[in-house]
Amino acid sequence: MQFQGTADYVADKDLMIAVNAAIRLERPLLVKGEPGTGKTELARQVAAALGIEMLEWNVKSTTKAQQGLYEYDAVSRLRDSQLGDARVHDVNNYIRKGKLWQAFSAAKKCVLLIDEIDKADIEFPNDLLQELDRMEFHVYETGETVTARVRPIVIITSNNEKELPDAFLRRCFFHYIRFPDVETLEKIVEVHYPGIRKTLLGNALSQFYEIRETPGLKKKPSTSEALDWIRLLVAEDVDPADLRGDARNALPKLHGALLKNEQDVHLFERLAFMARRER
Repeated sequence: MQFQGTADYVADKDLMIAVNAAIRLERPLLVKGEPGTGKTELARQVAAALGIEMLEWNVKSTTKAQQGLYEYDAVSRLRDSQLGDARVHDVNNYIRKGKLWQAFSAAKKCVLLIDEIDKADIEFPNDLLQELDRMEFHVYETGETVTARVRPIVIITSNNEKELPDAFLRRCFFHYIRFPDVETLEKIVEVHYPGIRKTLLGNALSQFYEIRETPGLKKKPSTSEALDWIRLLVAEDVDPADLRGDARNALPKLHGALLKNEQDVHLFERLAFMARRER
């Protein structure tokens, strides 16, 4: 299996090497990068390119590792026993399979996405060490051991909100998705908006990178936010000439797509005010 990118996803050479190395080593691929740089979409595109199923496990702050294996509903079983339900005699009726179990029991190779692992408790990655390493786990309620029929391609994403344990990192192949340069971002935009006017694209990206490089910016706009902004510029038929000049001289047009907190909006308002005073 070789990942060569897709028509809908611009993957650079280093990213393709990382995906294929993880597949070859049969190790989880840990992908880090700024939010909005296409980490989650990578898993979907790998599955699409290889023609295999994808299972997605979205991690939250309250997610426990056990939920990825299975959950045993003891409360429902107790209630059914009180009601005399015959289902109570089979414990399997009260076990809900998690995403890891589903991936392990799949008849064909699939992609398992563990999305935003850094949102969970610090012990979450440690609790999955053996399961991801050995590709098996024990079900205590039934006494069975679930072993992967075909080893899945595991892709794990992190926004770097917290450090991951060394023991977990040792078991992964790591890749950091760097923020794209102008040329790469042009290709990404053209994939999403084929036929976009070159002057609009050039002026928009010029202003976008000026905004990202503004000193004091609390949250730099991401790739996905750039795409949203350009989509609005196209929909509003904005004149490319209106986007020329220094982005710090005024609030960007449709700035709500790029600036996501009041501190950054106030920063650009102050810069615009100071620029007007100097004229």
